[in-house]
Amino acid sequence: MLAATLFAGCSTGGMGGSPTPSAALAPPPGLSQGQIRAPVKIALLLPLAGMGEMASTAKGMKQGAEMALFEQNDPNVELITKDDGGTAAGARAAADAAIREGAEIIIGPLLADAVTGAAPVAASANVPLVSFSNNSQVAGRGVYLMSFLAEQETERIVSYAASKGKRRFAALIPNSAYGSVVEEAFRRSVQRNGGVVATIERYPPTPNGMLEPAKRLVEIIKGAEAQMAPIDALFLPAGQESLPQIGPVIAYSGLDTRKVKLLGTSAWDYPAISREQAFIGGWYPSADPAAWRGFSERFAKTFGTAPPRMASAAYDAIGIAIGLASNAPGARYTQANLTRANGFAGVDGIVRFRADGMSERGLAVLEVQQFGAAVVDTAPASFEATRISTADQIATTGSIPSQN
Repeated sequence: MLAATLFAGCSTGGMGGSPTPSAALAPPPGLSQGQIRAPVKIALLLPLAGMGEMASTAKGMKQGAEMALFEQNDPNVELITKDDGGTAAGARAAADAAIREGAEIIIGPLLADAVTGAAPVAASANVPLVSFSNNSQVAGRGVYLMSFLAEQETERIVSYAASKGKRRFAALIPNSAYGSVVEEAFRRSVQRNGGVVATIERYPPTPNGMLEPAKRLVEIIKGAEAQMAPIDALFLPAGQESLPQIGPVIAYSGLDTRKVKLLGTSAWDYPAISREQAFIGGWYPSADPAAWRGFSERFAKTFGTAPPRMASAAYDAIGIAIGLASNAPGARYTQANLTRANGFAGVDGIVRFRADGMSERGLAVLEVQQFGAAVVDTAPASFEATRISTADQIATTGSIPSQN
């Protein structure tokens, strides 16, 4: 079954053959090139050159963008792909080249440093930029974030845990810029949901850096139970680069994860997490996996390989751009269109942009199980069904609070 792609104004078509990097599609049967309006040009900026995981992710994102282009099958849309080198200077040059070629909107870059290079160029040409960076510091002034933001994910998982009776929280957080953002969001979310931050341990973002802080934290949690002040939730905002280290620490310590619920972020959304017995039963926020499965199957059939997780973000971003391309020139990618209240829906669920460039998403909560993950709290299907409590909450976290 094909995953739902509900971008307003978009039409979906079959894949046909494998996508190629070709720019504009041929006119439909019965129409001459002269009967088609000038193409709407969408730029895609990614760190495509080089080797390693970053280049592999960028390649998969490019392929996801091409899938959107071919599945939407709009003959009036042209995709301009540029390598930004993953740097501010490279992104500046790539954005300048794309705008000179007529791009009306820029999708990308992936990295925050690259956004800082591309954003001023785009702003000076009044071209909006939809970035995949999760660094909220680069949002605003025409830059919109398509990513899953740490602030929102933290609010979602803490509010869900609180709805299930969790009140005393601990956390193991990296000592980094990302960690600072997460810690602030964590403290605010726990307080907002009537809980208490019992303890936080920080670790250096280096190989094996979390081992000793993790051991200390586990002992603190066990000691709190002995003192009749039990901690009932442990927040671990880390991914597959770090979680395999803490899994054995938790397992060997004898910490009862039936009493101390482990909580994560969307970085937990990788297949091998189920191999670590310690994380079985843990909760994390992410997009509903049903649409992702359909997307992954189509991607693998087309390109002969599984997609990187970020491929769907590129697919969805291009889908948004194609959906808005049907508007009149000069009125396609306005702030009003990009920030419309009902937002957009795609493989990664519903998303809408705020005027300050931050995004709001409808996230599900998943539970790690022995053979994968299962949804334990569904994502909202529309923003009408999503309760946002106060303007202050929107301004400070950019989150979509739980409906529980």
